Order: sequence, then structure tokens, then C-alpha cells
Amino acid sequence: MCEETNKKVKGMIDISQKGITIRTATAAGRVVLGEELFEVLNRRLCPKGDVLETAKIAAINAVKATPSIIPMCHPILIEAVKVNFVMDETNKSVSVNVKVKSSGKTGVEMEALCGASAACLTIYDMLKYKAKDMVISQVKLLEKTGGKSGDYKRLARRGGQN
Repeated sequence: MCEETNKKVKGMIDISQKGITIRTATAAGRVVLGEELFEVLNRRLCPKGDVLETAKIAAINAVKATPSIIPMCHPILIEAVKVNFVMDETNKSVSVNVKVKSSGKTGVEMEALCGASAACLTIYDMLKYKAKDMVISQVKLLEKTGGKSGDYKRLARRGGQN
């Protein structure tokens, strides 16, 4: 409490009394490319290099850098990051899933979300030379495990949109 205003001081949450548990989080994102860019990506024709490998590295870097991007995130030990891409020929898009694992006192949801976002932004960056009408969408938490709030899994909705 702040003595002068008699109000709670806002800021980073104190996690010192929390127990260490194994925590995971999986986040996703999607980039709608369109016909031409889907072909560029699918046939690996980007002059900048391998788009998905670069996006994978960007996702891992973003996971590790999350506390420097999101002001109230605690620096935590990241024990594993898995990045997967799925090409969707019907919708001319690519989806990314980023799974983060840590043993610690706070969750890794923001790290997974930052990783998925960075992967999508990197795909956009590497393909924007050809077209700028790509759409980044559906960045979301799919699931998390561990911690005081328990487990969470996003429920599938009708039409495949979750």
C-alpha cells in the first residue's frame, strides 16, 4: 500500500511465494497469403531465404525476449520451444503453433503468444516484396498447463474457428 494515497501500488506481481511447477503454453497464429504468395512460400522461391526457417528462429527469439517486449512479464527460464507450420492450400494460408515449456513460478502464455506473433510478422516481412495484402489473424492461446489457475484448453467452435 502507498501510505500517501492509501491505494495499492500497481506494478509487476510478486511471485516470490509461488511454488515452482512445470508450465506449458501453446499459441497459434495465421497468415493469409493469397495464391501468388502461397506459391512463393510453397516452392521456396523467396530471394531472402527460407521463410519458414527464418520465422521459426524469430519465434524462438521472441519467446526468449518476451520480458523486454511486454512490460509486466517476469524474465523466466525457457526450457523448450517447439514451432510448427501448417500450409493450407484451400485457404492459401500458413498457420503457426508455438509451444513453450518452463519450470517456474509464472506461466508462459505471453511467451507463446509473442512467439506466434513474431513468426507471423516474419512471414509477412519476408514476403512483402511480392505483395502487401497478406492478413495476419487468429493469434490466440490454444492451451496452457500448470500454475495456480490450472489448465486451460480452447474449445473448438463451429466452422473450425477456435
